[in-house]
Amino acid sequence: MEDSNQLIYFDNAATSWPKPEQVYSFMMGFYRATGVNPGRSGFDLAIEAGSLLDRLRLRLTRFFGGDEDTPERLCFGYNATDALNLIVYGTLGQGDHVITTNLEHNSVIRPINHLARDKGVEATFVPFDGNGFVDPGDIGKAIRPTTRLVIVNHGSNVIGTIQPVKEIGRICRERGVTFAIDTTQTAGVVPIDMKAMNVDLLAFTGHKALMGTTGIGGLCVRKHVHLHQTRAGGTGVDSIHPYHLEEYPWRMEFGTPNMLGVASLWAGQDWLDQQGVENIHAREMGLATRLIDGLRLIEGVRLYCCDTLENHLSTFMINIDGLDAGDVGMMLDVDHNIATRTGLHCAPLVHRQLGTVAIHGGVRFSIGAFNTQEQVDKAIAAVAAIARWSVARRSGARQSKAA
Repeated sequence: MEDSNQLIYFDNAATSWPKPEQVYSFMMGFYRATGVNPGRSGFDLAIEAGSLLDRLRLRLTRFFGGDEDTPERLCFGYNATDALNLIVYGTLGQGDHVITTNLEHNSVIRPINHLARDKGVEATFVPFDGNGFVDPGDIGKAIRPTTRLVIVNHGSNVIGTIQPVKEIGRICRERGVTFAIDTTQTAGVVPIDMKAMNVDLLAFTGHKALMGTTGIGGLCVRKHVHLHQTRAGGTGVDSIHPYHLEEYPWRMEFGTPNMLGVASLWAGQDWLDQQGVENIHAREMGLATRLIDGLRLIEGVRLYCCDTLENHLSTFMINIDGLDAGDVGMMLDVDHNIATRTGLHCAPLVHRQLGTVAIHGGVRFSIGAFNTQEQVDKAIAAVAAIARWSVARRSGARQSKAA
């Protein structure tokens, strides 16, 4: 029986929690036994740490469907934001044009805006349709002779829609434009194959569905792609050289790697192999369908872009008539011990297109691998109670005004 005081966590789009027990065990055991700096020294522990790092490069390259003969092009960094900055700044320059969408996170929007302001880069933001999907044809129509990059959020962190990246990638390939995807929400949730999807650059983070820790992420660079260096520093290799190394992975890696994060991702891959990505997603979508169907029946609840759950993540957003999103989130937390995410979700263009900026965004539910049917049913009951309270409050206010 679930402890009535236990937090019901529906904020997995922010970070998955809890992690599988084997992730905690492996990363702590590895770090206690082998927590040294890889590649900086020739003693056995340093070699062992470097071996795990290199094996994880190959393992993730295979996981993402990258070029297995160049696993060194799987480069690690802080998170997806870090990787997206490397992609955007490493691809675009003065006079270039970039195409992206209204579904993007600020980790794409802001670097592009900075380049538009400071370097004269031109940007086109393609809107999504009423169901939350970008039309690949609209991407094709936006391509110009100066277009250097198309970058698309594979899965929305607000409304949960999975974009048709294979079709977008095909158009980019035909037009000779570099295509990048942000897999922050999809890596570890749905199968990804860079080659089959015509993807040139992929950004990922470790702390969500890949079941790793915070502070680890990176990018996968196809072997035909050239990225400019935008940083420099130590690599532990060829220290006499006065400039940062041009070879991968050092070309896109700077300083000491996060080996605790590397260990967590290795264990996360083990867990994903055991469970099966498709199985995890199917279970999460079953719970999401139950939750959405229950919320549809509640008077005053509005759902966004989930009339169909085909090509969808277990992430979606609601609002309750008459209430600010932040107040709903607070009541879910304080009165019902349910954690959600409220606000604009670092994706202001989504909310601008949906018209939810004025009501301070929405309330996001994001189901993860360890949520249960009982928790879903409690969430439905909690939202129903809040919606009833809102209706009663507004009815009382109207009666008072009439009197």
